[in-house]
Amino acid sequence: MGETLTLALLIGSVILLLAVVAVRAAVRTGLPSLLIYLGIGLVIGEAGLGIKFSDAELTQSLGLIALAIILAEGGLTARWDVVRPALGVSAVLATIGVAVSVAVTAGIALLVLDTDWRTAVLLGAAVSGTDAAAVFSVLRRLPLRGRIAAILEAESGFNDAPVVLLVTLVVSNAWAQSGVLGALGTIAYELAVGVTVGLVAGWLGQQVLSRVSLPVAGLYPLAMVGFAMLSYTGATLLHASGFLAVYLTGLWLGNSHLPHRHASIGFVEALAWLAQIGMFVLLGLLASPTRLPAAVIPALIIGTGLLLLARPLSVLVAASPFRIPLRDQAFLSWAGLRGAVPIVMATIPLAAHSVNGELVFDVVFVLVFVFTLIQGPTLPWVARRLRVVDQSEARDVDVEVAPLDMMSADLLSVTVPEHSRLHGMYVLDLRLPEGAVVSLVTRGDESVVPSKHTRLAVGDTLLVVTADGVRDETERRLRAVGRAGHLARWFGETGR
Repeated sequence: MGETLTLALLIGSVILLLAVVAVRAAVRTGLPSLLIYLGIGLVIGEAGLGIKFSDAELTQSLGLIALAIILAEGGLTARWDVVRPALGVSAVLATIGVAVSVAVTAGIALLVLDTDWRTAVLLGAAVSGTDAAAVFSVLRRLPLRGRIAAILEAESGFNDAPVVLLVTLVVSNAWAQSGVLGALGTIAYELAVGVTVGLVAGWLGQQVLSRVSLPVAGLYPLAMVGFAMLSYTGATLLHASGFLAVYLTGLWLGNSHLPHRHASIGFVEALAWLAQIGMFVLLGLLASPTRLPAAVIPALIIGTGLLLLARPLSVLVAASPFRIPLRDQAFLSWAGLRGAVPIVMATIPLAAHSVNGELVFDVVFVLVFVFTLIQGPTLPWVARRLRVVDQSEARDVDVEVAPLDMMSADLLSVTVPEHSRLHGMYVLDLRLPEGAVVSLVTRGDESVVPSKHTRLAVGDTLLVVTADGVRDETERRLRAVGRAGHLARWFGETGR
């Protein structure tokens, strides 16, 4: 037993290292890393190295937990001031837009593939949600203009909830027993309670983490993850949307001024990568290469209809009332990436041994693999052609906070990113509040105690000491200057 466990650990370590190295290749080629991880799962599976794995229930359970971690990371790294203007259109895309996409895709499956109603709705529901992991990994490398990136990120964070609810309802036959109004009432309850739990858990986490001084800095990221998963499990036990709850908790905590926030987010990002790797490799293992060829034609038909008809129509219906330009709508349509979410959704009918459960899983698996291969690498080109890229947009400074309890003060580590308006400014021009001072500037391998005439540059790291009570004001001022420069207040930039 000991040798078996050691061998499993060895194989897992090798897979993890290969997956980490594969990220570099994915970044260079523009491919979402999920394709590489799915490929690893297929290679080590029954048709490759011969590892047999067919536990759909375990895959479903672990996949849902992994998605919760990924959504928590998405919320933690999203900026509220960027997401807030996109909340309306994102919420409509995640609800009405999903409904339109499900209806159109299910209609295509009925007409072209000649499936039954239940299988058609399952196919439509499984592939209608955009994937948070794919969207976060690809789009955050593109400097998109305006609120396009915020719409896509918020949509991918919100639309998992209605998709999983719909798939679960169809698989359980509850939709047929309760009728349309009953099903809509169930979905409304689960979404409303999920929102409530997510906001309460986020507020509670902020109150605790901002007031309790933990003895070790590494405990802060663990506590942050703990509150996120508390939100997910609490909502799930109340038969509400755990996905919506965990995303909102992450969004709340990520936009709170908490100690060691930057290090905590870095830890959660690493945890999300680990969740992605494990989930995709497991999904690749679950797939049966001997069945996949038969699913290619149905997957191409469903995927083409989704990409060229269902997704554009759902974006048109959801975005037009918000006066989103057609050029931006075209990019939103093309950038609706599918990934782990559809495949994990497809494990639900497979685990429940539903009729055509294997067909649904195989079609969704092939669809995600093929169309991610098409959409992922072409996104930068499409963004340039549609002129939705803005290379000049100022980026927020990175501020890391460490409490100095014995001195009633805080130490802020501030990094000047590319395109920040801090570049070229003098320390004097920062006009920090009384009680805050730049104590050290590090540039490359050199560190200097700055004077008021020290000029800042991209890549500099500033150590700012703030007296008790002025940390938040100092952070807001640094962000405001980083976005708008010397005339931040004149331009109405507050740094919030």
